[in-house]
Amino acid sequence: MKEQQSIPTTKTQRSARFVKTGFQIGGNYIKHYSKKLFNPEMDRAELNEDNATDIYKSLSELKGSALKIAQMLSMDKNIMPKSYVDKFTQSQYNAPPLSGPLIVRTFTKHFGKTPEQIYDKFNTTSSNAASIGQVHEAWLQGEKLAVKIQYPGVADSISSDLKLVKPFAFRLLGMSEKELNIYVKEVEERLLEETDYELEVRRSIQFSEACKNLNNVVFPTYYPELSGKRIITMGWVPGQHLKEFLNTKPSQELRNKIGQALWDFYNFQQHELRAVHADPHPGNFLITPDEKLGVIDFGCIKELPDDFYTPFFSLVTKGIMDDKEKTLDAFRKLEMIHKSDTPTLVEFYYNAYKEMIGLFAKPYLSETFDFSKQEFFDDLYAYGERIARMPEFKQARGVKHFIYVNRTNFGLYTILQELKAVVNTATYLPQL
Repeated sequence: MKEQQSIPTTKTQRSARFVKTGFQIGGNYIKHYSKKLFNPEMDRAELNEDNATDIYKSLSELKGSALKIAQMLSMDKNIMPKSYVDKFTQSQYNAPPLSGPLIVRTFTKHFGKTPEQIYDKFNTTSSNAASIGQVHEAWLQGEKLAVKIQYPGVADSISSDLKLVKPFAFRLLGMSEKELNIYVKEVEERLLEETDYELEVRRSIQFSEACKNLNNVVFPTYYPELSGKRIITMGWVPGQHLKEFLNTKPSQELRNKIGQALWDFYNFQQHELRAVHADPHPGNFLITPDEKLGVIDFGCIKELPDDFYTPFFSLVTKGIMDDKEKTLDAFRKLEMIHKSDTPTLVEFYYNAYKEMIGLFAKPYLSETFDFSKQEFFDDLYAYGERIARMPEFKQARGVKHFIYVNRTNFGLYTILQELKAVVNTATYLPQL
């Protein structure tokens, strides 16, 4: 993949890149409607492909929060045209890397020394480039290390980038401005945390220690003394990303084993720690040569406060959804139903959310669940498409915690679907 020699870091430079992309999209629409004059039956497939290509190219060059949004959207397969999902999925595994000299300058600026002054050997060609930083191989005293270096300007551009992303999000997601603002604020808070690599190292050590007894889950060793605000040094975890792993045609037994490790990893955190690794895209995991799940990134952690956790997970407990008053009480506590709603609206949202929670809760309501069942995901996506067209869902509904908790759980479901794993879902249940 071609290396990127520079990155726009100032607000003016980044704004100009968004404006340029806006003009390109405008041109795509003109081209589309010109062709449609001669072919009225023409659909939007080519338009979506052109727009997705232009938007992804822009976001991948800007990196940071702009590219992170693409990464998040690529996991929400039921809210965007397939061409966008396919294009944005590239951000889960690899983005165009920054050149070696630029990375060395960035490292020296934040660490005060060149990589060669710290490590015995440092590979200036990145092994993996993602949204916020890229990873380089290094060696010290015979041990292979992974050095994650944050892209220049990422932390300083989060707020302004999210404002610039808004027009694209309006068009892609069809959200009301109020709903989008709630989404953007929560995303901004998490992204600011993700760019604080000192915080990430502390959390990584804390969570890997808390999860060390989980079966078939492994973590790198972290080196705080070789890390800083924009640099993380950790032990190298060998392995394959999900796509590479699946290309080896693993046995059903092995897919179940990795799927079980994922399920246990996430549900142990949600229900025992009340805080969860909220970035379940495949690029954050490796399947190691000894058939374990390697977790290599703890940048995004979402804490689950009691006033959210209790009503939300009570809804996936057997019997609660059969009691209408208890269900309505939980919906109100979660702000899914508002005080100002008319009786007719209360009944509408009660039925709509009951269907949604019923779908979400299916894996929890049996001791094992087969995530290869396409009908389960077809029902989820069909539900999402249906409510996306309803005017009642154009207004903000639900507390802000839904954004990352939904992303976490549906992201987990999606990876398990790709694995076609059958897992024991009774290992770590809600603690109410």
